[in-house]
Amino acid sequence: MHRHPGFAEAARPRRLPHGRTHRLGALLAALVVLLNACGSTGPTTSATASSAPSVPASVAPSSSVGPTPVVDPATVYASIEDQVIAIRGLQPKAKVEPKILDDAGIKKLITDSFSKDNPPELVAANERIFKAFGLLPPDASLTDLYINLLGSQVAGLYNPDQKTLYVVSRSGQLGGAEKTTFAHEFTHALQDQNFDLGTLHLDEIGQGDRSFARLALVEGDATLSMSYWQIQHLSQEELGQILAAAGSDPSTKVLLDMPPILRETLLFPYIQGLSFVQGLQAGGGWQGVDDAFAKPPASTEQIVHPEKYASGEQPVAVTLPKDLAASLGTGWKVALEDSFGEFELSVWLRGNTAIGAGAANEAAAGWGGDRIAVVDGPNGAWGVVLRTAWDTVADGTAFDSAASSLVAGLAAPASLLPGAGGKERWIVIGSDDATLGRLAGVLGLAG
Repeated sequence: MHRHPGFAEAARPRRLPHGRTHRLGALLAALVVLLNACGSTGPTTSATASSAPSVPASVAPSSSVGPTPVVDPATVYASIEDQVIAIRGLQPKAKVEPKILDDAGIKKLITDSFSKDNPPELVAANERIFKAFGLLPPDASLTDLYINLLGSQVAGLYNPDQKTLYVVSRSGQLGGAEKTTFAHEFTHALQDQNFDLGTLHLDEIGQGDRSFARLALVEGDATLSMSYWQIQHLSQEELGQILAAAGSDPSTKVLLDMPPILRETLLFPYIQGLSFVQGLQAGGGWQGVDDAFAKPPASTEQIVHPEKYASGEQPVAVTLPKDLAASLGTGWKVALEDSFGEFELSVWLRGNTAIGAGAANEAAAGWGGDRIAVVDGPNGAWGVVLRTAWDTVADGTAFDSAASSLVAGLAAPASLLPGAGGKERWIVIGSDDATLGRLAGVLGLAG
């Protein structure tokens, strides 16, 4: 499901939203602490003077270990705002007051948002894709999984539509985790006030992969800013508390137990986005990151392979027949049409354990573009169509090798079929053999 709940536009069906609502999870905050401790987060020596200070190889915070004096939370948040402004170099244009939620409060907010913003037919179409490709168990409820995942992981969020910032305090305390969350979410507020996050069109109909890539820019920026803030302003004790809490928190098990497609799409904007933004910041300072908001990435391919962003390589335009539903006959409709993208395709290919994750990623790396659709027909008939374009004929062949056994092992009848010119591949899945044949025939792939 390519988008996290937060908003859904009813004009036409498309993938679930990755998120106009930007959120941070406690485990992610802990992962950044570990990255900092290993010296893997921070600017290289090529960063410009406008970048944040260099990050040491080991965490060396400025504050001393020991009990934290009791202070007014508003004073703490105001201090963090000043610190983040100094690090990120963006000036606020309006005041943002944090709203503090407990565990029950954040779960209610997420559940209500999901129900409001994601129509049942949209959820059903996303669930159809995942189950058709074997990415979800046949008896799984995408709604239940998603709400459980986000309800357990979210430590804070910023909603640019409402200009509202939430911080979750499950303990009722203002500790290192809550401070870290505020630093991350306040960066989102600064982004919104300086670049207008709405102009990124994170939920534009039919542009799921592009939206996911742009979300990686947004979250990667906030995660990098947050990591600098952690290093400079948290004590060793607070950093240790974050790591210890992540290791013992039941939410960690919830995340690890999730189907890979949900777990990895949740982590991608933060982990891969951090790497992407780190490269921008290392090469051009924070101005290099600012410039990316004016020229945002066009695909997850550009996030996974930053050199393709630098060179301006755009996805290949791929289309599906506009008369697909009409060609199938009376009672058929397109329930959803969107892009899948290199990243989600790589998650699927990694399900082929016979070739290993590295080979799966290499097979996905030749991705040039795609288009995916769900069609619903009479008497419960359904189909899923994925049309892919590959950079070279050899890339198409590599995809065949990685995907063929996965397609053969799907629960529903499915075919991996060649398209025009040797650089195109189709995956067609039907509710039964007759539907599969009908789809292949309509698409000119039969025989």
